[in-house]
Amino acid sequence: MEMKRPRRFGVHIDGKFIDLSGSLKAGQRQGKTIWTASYKHRGPGASIFYVEPEPYWEPAEGKYIIHYSKVIVDAGASGKEWDAMVGAPVEIEPLTRPTGLWTGNLFTGIVRKDGKPVPFAEVKVEFVNDGSVRPPNDAFVTQVLKADANGVFSYAMPRAGWWGFAALIESADKMKAPDGKEAPVELGGLIWVKATNFPLNRAAGQPR
Repeated sequence: MEMKRPRRFGVHIDGKFIDLSGSLKAGQRQGKTIWTASYKHRGPGASIFYVEPEPYWEPAEGKYIIHYSKVIVDAGASGKEWDAMVGAPVEIEPLTRPTGLWTGNLFTGIVRKDGKPVPFAEVKVEFVNDGSVRPPNDAFVTQVLKADANGVFSYAMPRAGWWGFAALIESADKMKAPDGKEAPVELGGLIWVKATNFPLNRAAGQPR
């Protein structure tokens, strides 16, 4: 999809929010606008990068989509502050540390809206496919699950690479569609998690 300049982009470190929107640079990929930035974190600790996009009109579904995304980068494998929240309207609180995960590990989180758990929230899971995986059909592209009565969900990542977890909630507010009519708004809390293959150690003299 075409992405306009984000409304907010920044990083959360040691309880502080740093605005990085001025570092964004526009680019092109597959005919669509993308946004990139570079940032150097000094010292060990978790950096939580977050972005709030402009509302995106999805004509196929007849609604606006706003997905608040975040990813945790732990410099020096400190293991600290990986569960800090950035205060998005809809957000996934990780219960599993989202860094240093092996393929097959279970990722668990809580879906929160305005800070409160969302019972039975829908969560969609997708793998960033590099072309090496051929899904049998579209049902395998997007995995769908529901959180429990406390807003908690879990998913085991079966392949190495990046996985996106999106908790989807319909907003009580409406927006005007391009035709001037009121349209629903989908809010999403998205967290990116990376799984890494477990290395197989071989004994000396054992064939590779």
